Amino acid sequence: MTLPDSGQLAGLHQALDQWFAETARDLPWREPDCSPWGILVSEVMLQQTPVVRVLPVWLDWMERWPTPAHLADEPSGAAVRHWGRLGYPRRALRLHAAAVAMREQHDGQVPDNYTELLELPGVGNYTAAAVAAFAFGRRETVVDTNIRRVHARLISGTALPATALTAGEMRLADALLPGDRELSVRWNASVMELGAMVCTARSPKCSDCPVRSSCAWLVAGEPPPSYTPKGQSWHGTDRQVRGAVMAVLREAATPVPRVMFEQAPADLGFAPSGVGVPLAALHRLNSAPEQLERALEGLLMDGLAEMHDGGLRLPA
Repeated sequence: MTLPDSGQLAGLHQALDQWFAETARDLPWREPDCSPWGILVSEVMLQQTPVVRVLPVWLDWMERWPTPAHLADEPSGAAVRHWGRLGYPRRALRLHAAAVAMREQHDGQVPDNYTELLELPGVGNYTAAAVAAFAFGRRETVVDTNIRRVHARLISGTALPATALTAGEMRLADALLPGDRELSVRWNASVMELGAMVCTARSPKCSDCPVRSSCAWLVAGEPPPSYTPKGQSWHGTDRQVRGAVMAVLREAATPVPRVMFEQAPADLGFAPSGVGVPLAALHRLNSAPEQLERALEGLLMDGLAEMHDGGLRLPA
């Protein structure tokens, strides 16, 4: 791998900056008047979740809870309920915990620097760097899956990055980051957008790439990846059962007796309604009793459900 010289690097910065200004998606968390809280919520929601699924949930959250204090004043179960079907609902619990920490330790404001952001519950290196950059204009090295893939192809000449983030990748990202603070923020955003929309994992649109003439992977003849990416399975998994149980709890206004999860009601000849709809979907999975038990106990252990009056409900 050969790093571009200063002139080549300036050319990459300029090309991607111009491309992003002309083609970037119009997303509400990119608007100049979006609050740091809105940006933090978007970054957490977008982890392992596509924009098309995040957008309606983000809009709902920001209408309900326009500041961290608004969310912190609600029970954590409200965050889980309105997380909907985004998946990985522990993210909702972490956002609620972060909101409580901001209310109690930061006067209800999102911290404006990487170090303090990293101290919030559930905020890791990527999220802290992204919020510091996109909400506060800090010069931070932001590295997500899309950025790693662009760097791998553009500079390293490999089809895909390593299966896990390496120290070498972080050094490369640091070396590519513009020294100018404002340009560094736009560089982070533009490389991320390129990976999401053009330099995709399975079907890259190389003809649309604004830096294709500098791409080491294309120069090398598009060598195949050294491994086959494995998609996450869903059907028949514990995750699917957990999701079905969570759908029941989100719909339920009162605690749901455990037996209702375990035994389908008698067929009375009419379609289910209310909480009966997600319950019917759960029972159609025909999951093994031990799998359902793992799902119920796991949700209780993770704090996504709690026992109350003999039934399960979202946390209060």
